[in-house]
Amino acid sequence: MNFMSKSFPFRIISLLKPRRCLLQRYQLLHISENAKAESLKSTEGLQQCSANYVPLSPISFLERAARVYRDRTSVVYGTVKYTWGETLERCLRLASALIQKGISRGDVVAVLASNIPAMYELHFGVPMAGAVLCTLNTRLDSATMSTLLRHSEAEIIFVEHQFLKVAKVALDLLSKTAVKQPLLVLILDSQCASNTTQAVDVEDLEYESLLAIGQPKFEIIRPNNEWDPIALNYTSGTTSSPKGVVYNHRGAYLNTLATVLLHGMGAMPVYLWTVPMFHCNGWCLTWGLAAQGGTNICLRKVSAQGIFDSISVHKVTHMGGAPTVLNMIVNTPVNQRRPLPQKVEVMTGGSAPPPQVLSSMEELGFNVSHLYGLTETYGPATLCTWKPEWDSLPLEERAKIKSRQGLNHLGMEEVDIRDPVTMESVPPDGKTMGEVMFRGNTVMSGYYKDPNATLEAFNGGWFRTGDLAVKHPDGYIEVKDRSKDIIISGGENISTIEVESVLFSHPAVLEAAVVGRPDDHWGETPCAFVKLKDGSNASAEEIIHFCRERLPHFMAPRTVAFEDLPKTATGKTQKYVLRHKAKAMGSLNRRKE
Repeated sequence: MNFMSKSFPFRIISLLKPRRCLLQRYQLLHISENAKAESLKSTEGLQQCSANYVPLSPISFLERAARVYRDRTSVVYGTVKYTWGETLERCLRLASALIQKGISRGDVVAVLASNIPAMYELHFGVPMAGAVLCTLNTRLDSATMSTLLRHSEAEIIFVEHQFLKVAKVALDLLSKTAVKQPLLVLILDSQCASNTTQAVDVEDLEYESLLAIGQPKFEIIRPNNEWDPIALNYTSGTTSSPKGVVYNHRGAYLNTLATVLLHGMGAMPVYLWTVPMFHCNGWCLTWGLAAQGGTNICLRKVSAQGIFDSISVHKVTHMGGAPTVLNMIVNTPVNQRRPLPQKVEVMTGGSAPPPQVLSSMEELGFNVSHLYGLTETYGPATLCTWKPEWDSLPLEERAKIKSRQGLNHLGMEEVDIRDPVTMESVPPDGKTMGEVMFRGNTVMSGYYKDPNATLEAFNGGWFRTGDLAVKHPDGYIEVKDRSKDIIISGGENISTIEVESVLFSHPAVLEAAVVGRPDDHWGETPCAFVKLKDGSNASAEEIIHFCRERLPHFMAPRTVAFEDLPKTATGKTQKYVLRHKAKAMGSLNRRKE
């Protein structure tokens, strides 16, 4: 299905009428004469034309970067380096080659790759061809990938060599049910010796060969309307049911600028890619580095030593990552650490980072900013904006404040905590829980080919996140749990995030996650899954006793299991997997009352 076809669900106005929030947002781009008359006593002499209106699109960031920062380094990957002038030419060639391969406006182009230069270039080259970029999670199995390729109806899939086997199995599965398969383009990696170990078919089209047929003077196919789709991102699957989230050019443009501001990026930053580019398009910083003429330091595989080495060699100024990445940094062996050449600004999100991890990062010389968002909000949507008066607080108190999700960023119109039934705002008392809801231009267009899910998500004129939170007296929000993760034990609500924070403070605990375990008497009781630090020991009884000394009795785990935590490629713990395990655990490590 082509995104620009009449059958695309978000183009059908009749489907939007029951939820006017989508329709109203679309109509802002077509202001009627009556609306103009209401805003001014006279509209004489006013005219919307090419001189004063151009549809917003992040494509323009690369064009400007090639003019302003043409000879400055844009991308670094091992021994490979490009300038902004070279990056623009490569992206134009890519767009031209896609057209030659039959791609037309609104077609979906998929990619399965890690943080390498080709992945970065696809973020510009695909929309320059008028197409829609679909970045796939690199941890997907073949069956899931086949499902997403079928759903997206991708015309082409770019595959990094290390994922070739998974992709080809997915295509074989797809061939049994789909009339047409996407063209496979192989991305070889000159920096990786394992290229030679992969079986490469001679008929496979190779990325650099594709670029060679493209024209550097290609005329960019710009969006007809800034609400045209630019990307299709599938949710990470922590609930085991991914949905196709559609981004538009306007939202991507606005969230890019907002994220740059959130991250405190001035001109020519040096950014280390530890956030997967496939995740919310790298929190929109794939486009943001071009906006500021920065340097992309590509890190194909994230490791503690790789992070410290990259910061030292390339003088990194900014980076991002889920709390698991921060946890990796603070637990790096001393012999693998290198002194930071300067303070490194770090954005973290995905779940509330434990205060202990935040304080440890600060001691190492990193300045951590905590943001919050979802795939449906183009990534970052709020920021725990720091206030100078908090600088004098004790380290532990500062860390607790930083673990809040804060307030909406400049690109998001509003965030609120509301009762999901009455839609009334909860009181700002730091205690009353409600659902986090968003409203603004950096909320997705909707779920691809799923109008019912779109209407449900926008029910009441707000995007409903499913996250439960409180609002503090200063207005800052604090997420307590996902609605599906909250544990109800004997009628009492237990925030798994609060219990996990206590577990992280245990000196032997490296990672922890808490889920509800069915209980005949209480309904549910907390079950903790714990990974210990190398060389550390702790028993289930010790962990339970530690928690009971620091939490109300009913909140402490009654079951503890020691194992590696299942995660998505973005570092989120897959709690639905743990819930299945907890249900099957029986009386394992259960503490008797």
